[in-house]
Amino acid sequence: MPADHINWDNLRLFLAVVRAESAQEAARRLGLDHSTVTRRLHRLEKELDAQLFQRTPAGHVLTTAGHRLLEHVERMESSMVLVGEDIGGDSHTLTGNVRLGATEGFGSFFLAPHLSHFCERHPAIQVELLIVPRFINLSQREADLAVNIERPQGSGQVCSRLTDYRLRLYASRSYLERHPPIRHLADLSAHRFFGYVEELVFSPALRYLVTIAPDAPTPLRSTSVVAQYHAVREGRGLAVLPCFMAAQSAELVPVLTDEIDLLRTFWIAAPGDRRELARVRALWEFVREAVQCNQPLLMGQSQEWCAIR
Repeated sequence: MPADHINWDNLRLFLAVVRAESAQEAARRLGLDHSTVTRRLHRLEKELDAQLFQRTPAGHVLTTAGHRLLEHVERMESSMVLVGEDIGGDSHTLTGNVRLGATEGFGSFFLAPHLSHFCERHPAIQVELLIVPRFINLSQREADLAVNIERPQGSGQVCSRLTDYRLRLYASRSYLERHPPIRHLADLSAHRFFGYVEELVFSPALRYLVTIAPDAPTPLRSTSVVAQYHAVREGRGLAVLPCFMAAQSAELVPVLTDEIDLLRTFWIAAPGDRRELARVRALWEFVREAVQCNQPLLMGQSQEWCAIR
């Protein structure tokens, strides 16, 4: 169908349904009637002569044609955002909103303290820090840039290795005083651990206990590394934690440092079109600056913080 016969508003509605995964939720977000959304979707499918969704009890699932349309509409959306910001000068000035997604431990214990300094440095930029115990979906526009523990595989993204970081096994001083000594890996079977809920782990990189202490009891499991951190501080068990997190508590000490020494990697990524916005570039470079300054902390070689001002 010729482009001038396509209703562009219906394309934006199509995008809203994809991101909400149901017409009903999209209608709620847009402030429209569910029947209006459904009717306009059918009209768009008629205009394109293609079925875009499979309607299922769980929601709207894209067909092959729907996936192809999504690629085009997202490119159109990105182009319109850049046009608006370029004409208004916003792509060249440090102003506006920018959303940074991050894993829970890094977002809460590392990024949040540093971002307060970023906000002072750039008072016209409003930062939204999205912290979730899962991967940030940049293709779904959940964030303008993200820090993840695996290299993103999506197309159209600018991606860079951010930093390595070290994890160790930690216990509280009070726990070690009350329990049998831990001198060898074999001693761990007599101790309790806090770890992840296995079937809900979002990355194999988080399955530490499988190799460290596969037979040790784990009375408390959580999807949250922050919850594990607080549980260890209470002195009731051990857990594998990033060194930059454990450094926040003088009560926590590393155990079996010669035998248990884990390295993982953080990656930073952004959609290619968003990466060129001035505010996104500024935050990207600030995160890299903070990481570079805090290498000893991230690698477990120091408990001292380097603040970026």
